[in-house]
Formats: sequence, structure tokens, C-alpha cells
Amino acid sequence: MESPNKASLLLFPLLFLSLFSHSYGAGIAVYWGQNGGEDSLADTCNTKNFQFVNIAFLSTFGNGQTPQLNLAGHCNPLSNGCQGLSSDITTCQNGGVKVLLSLGGGAGSYSLNSAEEANQLATYLWDNFLGGQSGSRPLGDAVLDGIDFDIESGGGEHWDELARALNGFSSQRKVYLSAAPQCIIPDQQLDSAIKTGLFDYVWVQFYNNPSCQYSSGNTNNLISSWNQWITVPASQVFMGLPASEAAAPSGGFVPADVLTSQVLPQIKQSSKYGGLMLWSRFFDLQNNYSNQIIGNV
Repeated sequence: MESPNKASLLLFPLLFLSLFSHSYGAGIAVYWGQNGGEDSLADTCNTKNFQFVNIAFLSTFGNGQTPQLNLAGHCNPLSNGCQGLSSDITTCQNGGVKVLLSLGGGAGSYSLNSAEEANQLATYLWDNFLGGQSGSRPLGDAVLDGIDFDIESGGGEHWDELARALNGFSSQRKVYLSAAPQCIIPDQQLDSAIKTGLFDYVWVQFYNNPSCQYSSGNTNNLISSWNQWITVPASQVFMGLPASEAAAPSGGFVPADVLTSQVLPQIKQSSKYGGLMLWSRFFDLQNNYSNQIIGNV
């Protein structure tokens, strides 16, 4: 029996590395939940385009308020109408997608006024969405993978304490933490939280911020800001982008051809590169954006 030639022997490890990097390498995170016109959570995951889905948003909490989920036209949490999402969440997770609950958003009523309030919120999140137990879990019995901090108001204090408190539950079951700061660095709300080094994923919003986003064929501000963000103490940094022009009224949309030819080749050079984040699944569907870029991420 003839021995395989040297070229074949070289090919096997290269093929293995290729499969490994594709399976465990970069991916796309997407926000879902703020438009009833987008597809279901299960359908979103079944596209196989996304490694992460952020359910948006838990938009009311803190300052003595009862935490409140807002999923726009998808379901009504006030009548326990969102518990049916449990099966969708399980479908996503069985397909290898991490599902996180996103806190905050651009239009919520939220703040943390003390370390005690941060700890109380962490316990609430653990019991009602993560690995704890409660008689009134808004999304049913499914156990989410983690918590996303999309904190765009409410001040910059106590988010670090919330991150530490949530991380404390990881001794029972891993709680993944992600953050979605604005691209102006340091972020006004999340700087101290990110500096804890506890965040697995930081998907930076490089949009609606003209000083650090793409505009009119110019990638300089975008890449310059990216190069600052990859120095933060996070496991992976993602470039957050609008999935269409309509998704970001103040700009930042990067056409798919520009992204694949001019932006991705530069940002993928960083060992911290985790992939892309898109706002949102609704706009992604309108513009067919993830389908155009998935092969290059």
C-alpha cells in the first residue's frame, strides 16, 4: 500500500484547522424583540446566520420599579403571554445559538441607585430568566445563557456591581455577560462595568455616533475607534452595525460590499475580534443584510 504523499499529509491538518475555526470562530449577534414584523425567535435562529440572539428588552427596572419586559408586538408579558417563547429559546440553544436577555435599550425607564439595588436585580434575573427558580418566569422555563447590558441612560454607577453580582451566579451555572456601549470611548454608562473584565462579549454600537462610524465611503473614523475598543478587558469585541440605513437615523450603515472588502479584512486581524453585532433582526430581514455578509464574517 502506497503511503500518502506529503501534500496530502499537509492538507489534513489545514482542513482540520479550517473546520475548527469555522465552527468556533467569529459569528453574528442580533437583537430580536422590538418589532412584531420580524420573524419568530425560532425562525431567526433557524437561519443559521447567528451565534447570539439578544432578546430586547427588559426596559423597566430599578428605582423601586417592578422589572418589566417589553417585546413590542411579539407578546404581552403582563398577561404571561411571552412564556410561550420558552420553546423557541430551547430551539435556538439546541441549534448552538446563545440566547441572552438584553437590559435597557434606547427608550426604557431604568436606573440603578445603589449596590443593594444592583444585587436585587441580579437575584431577580437569576431567578426569573437564568438558572434560578420562580413561580412567574416571564419567558417560561427555558434558561437563558446570559445577560446583555444595552444601557443608554440612567447614569454610569452600579452597573459594575450588577456585573459582579451576576458573575457570582456563574459558580452554579455559567452566566455569559455582554455589553453594547456606544462607540465614543469611554462609554458614559458602561465604562466602569466593562473595566471589571467580566464581560465575555462587548459589541460596540458603531452607529448613531458620527465621530466613530462609517460615513460616505470613509472608514477612517470607524477603524480608528475599533482600534481603541480592542484594548478593553473583554474576551471578544464585536463590531456593532445597523442592518440597514433605516436602522440608524444618525448614520453608520456600512454597505455589504464595503464591509467585506474594506472593513472586515482590517478588523479581523485582531485576536479580540469576535464578529459582528446587528441592530436588528427586523431591519436585517428588510435588507437581507446577514445573508449578504455571513460568508465573510
